[in-house]
Formats: sequence, C-alpha cells, structure tokens
Amino acid sequence: MKISPNSLRIGIAVAIIVGTIGWLAISGAQSSKSYYVTIAELGGMGDKAYKSNLRVEGFVQPGSIEQSGPHVTFVMNEFESHSAKAATGRRLTIIYKGSEPPPDTFKDDSQALAEGTFGRDGVFHATVLQAKCASKYAPAQPGAAPAQPSAAPANPRAATEPAPGAGNLAARTATN
Repeated sequence: MKISPNSLRIGIAVAIIVGTIGWLAISGAQSSKSYYVTIAELGGMGDKAYKSNLRVEGFVQPGSIEQSGPHVTFVMNEFESHSAKAATGRRLTIIYKGSEPPPDTFKDDSQALAEGTFGRDGVFHATVLQAKCASKYAPAQPGAAPAQPSAAPANPRAATEPAPGAGNLAARTATN
C-alpha cells in the first residue's frame, strides 16, 4: 500500500500545526503561573524567587505608603502593626506600577496581596495589587458592647400591608 504524496504533505502539515498549538498551550500555561508565598517564604526561595511570577501577602506598614498617581511604593510587613510580633516581622518593599490606581481599601494596616516579580535589589515589583479593609474584619474590642440590631422590620411592607390572601377578616365573615 503506497501513500500518495498529497496525503503525506497533509499529514506533515497537520503534525506541524498540532505540535505548534501544543507548544503554545504549554508555554502560555507556564508563563501565567504564579506562586503564592508569604514574606518569610520569599526569603527562603533562593534563585527561584528571581525567575518566577509571585503573589506575596502581608500587611501594609503604617506610614509607608507613597503614592504618585497610579504608582505606589510601600512596605509590607509579615504581621499587623498592633500585633505583638510586628516588631520582629519580616518586611518587604513593594513598588506597584499597574495600569489602575490601588483599591480604596488599600490603607495602613490593611491586608494586601501583590502580584509580580522579585528583583535582585530586594524590591518586589508588582503589577497587580489587591487589599482588604482591615476595619471590616477586625474582631470586636474587649469590653465593647455588641452592635444592637435595628428596630426596623426586615421587610418594611410587612408592617403596613396584610399578608397575601389574608384579606379583611370582617369582610369575609360578613359575607358567609
């Protein structure tokens, strides 16, 4: 059984196309992969830290935010400033140069997540910056009174309208 030259050319073209698509898929997946690390883990990564896309989590050091338009430089601490461990926590300088300004929740002591690359100069160069508002997630202060629920009904219509199908009881009994 002899293979025709046209079939051979088509087979080679299909193999090249499938191989190229496979190579693009694998290289694209490798380049978009990022490792999630803490500041302490970043220090122990060695040379791998300089070659990888990373996501670093920590707390914004109070008073360290320097903003110039959408670009921000700040220091991230391993622990919140009011924690007893804050003084011994590792710190990391972050330079954020993204296309958007930092989120509104990006403030002193907020928990932040920076995505980017770690430079040999010891500075983390971020292209994505996310932050949580620290006050929303902070536990209640000891001795503080718990928040009181509102006195308003959960459904404002419930206080003024009868339930559907209830009708007027006097009208129903008069007609029966």
